[in-house]
Amino acid sequence: MTNKVTSALPPATGRAGWLPLLLAVLGGVLLWLGWPVHPAALAAVLLVAWVPYLYLEHHLTRQGAGNGKVWAYSYLLLLLWNLFTTYWVSYSTLAGGITAVIANALLMSLPLTAFRLTKRHFGPKLGYLSLPIYWIAFEQLHLHWFLTWPWLTLGNGFAQANQWVQWYEYTGFLGGSLWMWVVNLLAFFAFRNYRAGGHSGVVPLSRVQLQRLILLPLLAALLPIGLSYFIGSRYQEKGAKAEVLAVQPNVDPFEEKFEGGSRFISHDEQLTRLLTLTEQHLTPQTKLVLWPETSLDETYFEAGFEGYPKVQRLRQWLAQHPGVELITGLTTVQQYGSDKANASPTARFRQDLGYYDVFNAAIHLPGTPGRPQFYHKSRLVPGVEGVPPWLSMFVIDLGGAAGGLGSQAERTVYPTATPGLQVAPVICYESVYGDFVNQYVQRGATLIGIITNDGWWSDSPGHLQHLQYATLRAIETRRDVARSANTGISGFINQKGEITQQTGWWVPAVSRATVHLNTELTFYVQHGELIGPACQVLAVLLLLLTLARLALNRRRITAA
Repeated sequence: MTNKVTSALPPATGRAGWLPLLLAVLGGVLLWLGWPVHPAALAAVLLVAWVPYLYLEHHLTRQGAGNGKVWAYSYLLLLLWNLFTTYWVSYSTLAGGITAVIANALLMSLPLTAFRLTKRHFGPKLGYLSLPIYWIAFEQLHLHWFLTWPWLTLGNGFAQANQWVQWYEYTGFLGGSLWMWVVNLLAFFAFRNYRAGGHSGVVPLSRVQLQRLILLPLLAALLPIGLSYFIGSRYQEKGAKAEVLAVQPNVDPFEEKFEGGSRFISHDEQLTRLLTLTEQHLTPQTKLVLWPETSLDETYFEAGFEGYPKVQRLRQWLAQHPGVELITGLTTVQQYGSDKANASPTARFRQDLGYYDVFNAAIHLPGTPGRPQFYHKSRLVPGVEGVPPWLSMFVIDLGGAAGGLGSQAERTVYPTATPGLQVAPVICYESVYGDFVNQYVQRGATLIGIITNDGWWSDSPGHLQHLQYATLRAIETRRDVARSANTGISGFINQKGEITQQTGWWVPAVSRATVHLNTELTFYVQHGELIGPACQVLAVLLLLLTLARLALNRRRITAA
């Protein structure tokens, strides 16, 4: 049987040297080409973008290449994908951006290595079945550990073509990862079998066989898209209505926002800009105003928050506009005293302050005098906000506090005086996490309020990808999204993931919309992430079986 399979392959020629390189480059380019923010139709490329890798691994295995050679070409593919898609991280700090690209590609190579190991010891059938399991198990891990970076989770790739994935309300974005792998594997099997049937010495494929080869991957691609259009056509916006403002002050984070910048705008002037923009667009119907992440960038001690002059100024402004409530981003400090037992694991110590935490925070100021509600950002950007001490040399400086920020374990939902309006304060990077945003909705949120500062990445795909990912959170939860960004893009997304309003880039602007306040829970919200944890359990079992088989084989070789 082995001889028949080998004879179906093209004979070794000079092309064997450059084919793996070509396949690695092609795979990286296809994954980049299908990714947001290219035209939505190009998302279809993602359904075949892994075929070059699969054929690369198949080809090198048949050529008898060692594990190191297969890994090297696989890593090149992953490195190119990361580089082409997230090069903009280097706009903030070149060294940090290079480190992020190299490290994330290395991490992505782990599930591919596990797949190859399983395939080698259990054969192609279990091997190819293990590939999506290992990959999605890795993506689930990448959502929760200290180096979390789910930006390139495969399910995010359909954000620009979200009309194809309305079923995310059942599966979440990891359902998109599974879909991508299934179609890619079926397309690879069709391509491999076609190649095997097209060489001399093998009976040519009949027309019926060719049709069958093509039909299965086509059905796997088109049926979920058809189901998505069916779900989308039947879905109607739900819930009571409320008018919301999303303000975009457009303060340059490099030169204007923070002290030390060459064109630094004083904090008082920044607050005046925010108030002026808001005032110009308020109507009697406005119930909620969103300001961006770190709009109030001076450090505020939470214990004495009401005593700050700017806070008093905000209170006075709200008193002049009855019925209006404000959510804004800021930097806060919480003190724990001199006893370390009362401090959090991330607390710092200073002789004059005792133990304390610094937070990238959001605050809700109600329209009537009342206690402000703080929320501390909990999904911290690795290498920027949350980083172990031994990695502190790689911290990317984005102004203000960098590295070692505090966080909180639970989600906070802001209730308002407007009936039905309960806001999820989602800060920047947190909006990339489907299961994380779910937790707000489980706690009663009827509106997702994203506050962010995307100006660090300049006019690059970074801020555009970030905007598109928010559309997936709308679909998963069937909640409207109001998005306030310091330097763009601000706007609104409806419950079907459609961007209904958006501001321009690098302009001061305000977006105003009437949002729907849905209270119903989707299957994904009710049951949480199912695909990721299931794949992790299966991946552990597969890996244990593979390692056991590897140990047994080595024992047999030693005994022989």
